[in-house]
Amino acid sequence: INVKGKVKFSNVNYYYNNEEYILKRISCIINPGERVVIVGANGSGKSTFINLIPRLMDPIKGNVYIDDQNIKKIDIKSLRENIALVSQDVILFDTSIMKNISIANPKASKAQIIDACKKADAHNFIIKLKKSYNTITGDRGLNLSGGERQKISIARALIKRPKILLLDEATSALDNKSESKVNNLLGTFDERTTIIIVAHRLATILEAKRIIYFDNHTIVGDGDHETLLKNNLHYKNHFLSVYNK
Repeated sequence: INVKGKVKFSNVNYYYNNEEYILKRISCIINPGERVVIVGANGSGKSTFINLIPRLMDPIKGNVYIDDQNIKKIDIKSLRENIALVSQDVILFDTSIMKNISIANPKASKAQIIDACKKADAHNFIIKLKKSYNTITGDRGLNLSGGERQKISIARALIKRPKILLLDEATSALDNKSESKVNNLLGTFDERTTIIIVAHRLATILEAKRIIYFDNHTIVGDGDHETLLKNNLHYKNHFLSVYNK
């Protein structure tokens, strides 16, 4: 499929046992090339929102669309070829760092993979390992630290060149310096790439042109930080309670 990157949620609900809501009546449109930051308290449904886009789960009610096409009607392999997901819980395979990254784009050259690792701030730690890029990561990446796993996952997303990039607390295990490098890196993506970021870090929120704010499993705010702080009591209370301690 030729994806432009528009993402639309239409009255989406996700719940367990008909009563334990994770998402309630979610409707929003994210346009091609837009960069959106998802904010909200833990457990408000942000990760579920992200995971519905590549169909890691499906809505109980309502629909998700890519370019106005119901994703349930798109071949799942074709769908996921256009999406890269970097999550807090990185999944790596029990093989070399090089192979873990090239899985996203088997046609990528070694030079392209190394370049992606440099951009993701991963190259310096990799070359210090005994076997460098041939180092085996271990099952689920257990031979590496959380921050190292996240950097490899970001490099893997880079090498894929997706139309839709999903970052779910993707820099949570990084120090401030590495996170800053990764945030700067997002600016190097093709401007037509739709980027959706679940974030807690203040700098990411303040820089966002558009924030979608979740509370109690639904969307209760949509706008930039200054507008939401001024006009949205839910967002203001959340922001002050989290960041003004």
